[in-house]
Amino acid sequence: MKTGTTLTSMFARSPFKPLQKHMETVNACAQEVPGLFDALIADDKAALEKAKDAIFAKEEAADEIKNELRMHLPNSLFMPVDRRDLLELLDMQDSIADTAQDIAGLLVERDMTVPPGMADDLSKFVRRCVDTVTKAAEIIGEIDDLLASGFRGREAIEVETMVDELSRLESETDRLGMSLSRQLFKHEDTMSAVSVMFWYQLIIWTGDLADYAEKSGNRLRLLLAR
Repeated sequence: MKTGTTLTSMFARSPFKPLQKHMETVNACAQEVPGLFDALIADDKAALEKAKDAIFAKEEAADEIKNELRMHLPNSLFMPVDRRDLLELLDMQDSIADTAQDIAGLLVERDMTVPPGMADDLSKFVRRCVDTVTKAAEIIGEIDDLLASGFRGREAIEVETMVDELSRLESETDRLGMSLSRQLFKHEDTMSAVSVMFWYQLIIWTGDLADYAEKSGNRLRLLLAR
């Protein structure tokens, strides 16, 4: 085989474009989550089912990209980053879509009613968690420029700044989630223990969207450090 053809084949199998495509799909999946909660708050079961279907479809699309990337990820020594690091970043990204699917599944499978007085804070919390995923997607979108700069220089500094902002967003979601949990526990005397448990799990999973988003950004920061 000619050298030119070999190099073309190698670069055609570069993992960075599909990694970015995967994160775009994961982000699209997460963007459906606020609509899911809006439907819950409005007690609109048709809208809830529609949002669930959209999340499941986008999670499946993300899985397809993930599996393709895993199958074709090059073992070449010429890759600019470690193969294991890329796989760990991929797993962090994929956990966001998996969590969105878990949330959607719970809200459809169990009849959930928003505790009194929690709707506004719940909506704010959900949207801030999704904002964190959006920020992570912006960071992953910078990989092309990072590659061009050799993971150094001004571009690397800008990405470091974006990761710091991502961490601040995730910390904000932690505070919002804890506040929401305290509100939930005030209803313990008027709600069944099972309902409190499921609502607490829902708050945890929603916060996990932001947590996995932050871990994705931190994983990219680790690539910069190496």
